[in-house]
Amino acid sequence: MERLSRRVLALCLAALPLVAAAGSAEDLVAKNRAARGGDAIAAVNTLRMTGKLTFPGGFEFSVVETKSRAGGVRIDSTIQGLTIVQAYDGAEAWQIQPFEGRKDAARMSADEARAIADEALIEGYLLAAQASGSTLTDLGTEDVDGTLACKLRLVQADGDEFTYYLDPDSWLEIRIVEKRRLRGAEVSTEYELGDYERIAGVYFPMSIESGPLDSDQRQKLSLDLVEANVAVDAAIFKMPAAK
Repeated sequence: MERLSRRVLALCLAALPLVAAAGSAEDLVAKNRAARGGDAIAAVNTLRMTGKLTFPGGFEFSVVETKSRAGGVRIDSTIQGLTIVQAYDGAEAWQIQPFEGRKDAARMSADEARAIADEALIEGYLLAAQASGSTLTDLGTEDVDGTLACKLRLVQADGDEFTYYLDPDSWLEIRIVEKRRLRGAEVSTEYELGDYERIAGVYFPMSIESGPLDSDQRQKLSLDLVEANVAVDAAIFKMPAAK
């Protein structure tokens, strides 16, 4: 009986990796979706986030980011009376860069357009993965500042790659590493997320630090206010005509 029990136990242990691997990436996404707010996420049709973006050296931009589930996003970053505008209306991406001496709106490059189109997703890239045709892979666990985080890789159809680190207690994102192709070169950016608050039944990070991977140079987005389902005029996402 003892030999049989040991043999059964050995067979069970050998099968564990196969069981864990089957659908584990999808299971992690499901846990993250439930943690973020479940069905309440789909009920958020517009989002407006207000805060400040602090760069190394201490200078700050006031930031207002507006999103619509219809696919629009606009980010207004203001300092010293000048406002940088980056926007996407669901089809066309454009920007106004006054610090480069440009007062009129100009179309973004294809690479920049892909990035801001992703930013328009209210639920984020991870929860939109299945609908967008992205592939997901469970990478096991990795230590993140003392937390044994669950690690998940998402690769979009265009080749851009995101690695998510989920807190095993809350199942919320605590780190994201983003790899994109910009002007022919691979650019890697690391994001640290925290201070989650519940807005309209959905948890959003109120603090996001970001910067080049393996660099101490970080910028920090601190949100003061997140508003869901506010009235948004779709015209703000459209590229204005030249003055």
